Amino acid sequence: MSQHQARKRFGQHFLTDESVVEAIVRAVGPARDDRVIEIGPGLSALTRPLLERLDRLVAVEIDRDLAARLRRQYPAERLEVVEADALTVDFGAFGEGLRVVGNLPYNISSPLLFHLMAAAEHVRDQHFMLQREVIDRMVAEPGGADYGRLSVMLQSRYRMEKLFDVPPEAFDPPPRVVSAVVRMVPLPAERRRPRSDAAFERVVAQAFSQRRKMLRRVLADWAAHVPWEALGIAPTARAEEVPVAGFIGLADALVEAGVLQG
Repeated sequence: MSQHQARKRFGQHFLTDESVVEAIVRAVGPARDDRVIEIGPGLSALTRPLLERLDRLVAVEIDRDLAARLRRQYPAERLEVVEADALTVDFGAFGEGLRVVGNLPYNISSPLLFHLMAAAEHVRDQHFMLQREVIDRMVAEPGGADYGRLSVMLQSRYRMEKLFDVPPEAFDPPPRVVSAVVRMVPLPAERRRPRSDAAFERVVAQAFSQRRKMLRRVLADWAAHVPWEALGIAPTARAEEVPVAGFIGLADALVEAGVLQG
């Protein structure tokens, strides 16, 4: 079979290191009847070992040539190939208890993570390989330079754990960055959640728009309506010092005050 050339526009870097593949599959630990969706199967480095442990797998692949290759390699009753951009796929339509895995293209990793949040109630867990720098931001705690909008938004919905690093030489072509693998488990229905997701998103985006400034200045238009002391947010606090619960409290206060739409 002819060798597939990695395509820059799809951010393709194909995983070739068997020990890394084994470590990812071991971390996922699939059972035969699990409902697993793989994003960006590429040359099927993960697809093959996953199918050895599963009755059936769904793969989402944007590259037409790779999608055709996958259909030739595996019977349709074992592997369903969805030829589409993962950013346009309604993952909630696949049912309940989904386990989502993938070596995500670095050029769409953040938008894709936000897109998947919409289907989080249908998901059991997610295991992704991403740029290590992105994962460090995902799991960052308040007070550090890595803590930002991505940290707050994802931590409001998932419990996340960085599992291990993956060196550039594990891929062909090797990326210019170190990768890592993350496990994401949606938080339960009884988690603390904002009254309005839209208001929460808006507050978090605004708060980190000028992260070097004090939060009260960045949110100056709304500051008078916020019970800062009751929320435990110091007058001099910057966005990076405020925990997820603090941002939920901020958004809720602004919704209650009628400043933001509920």
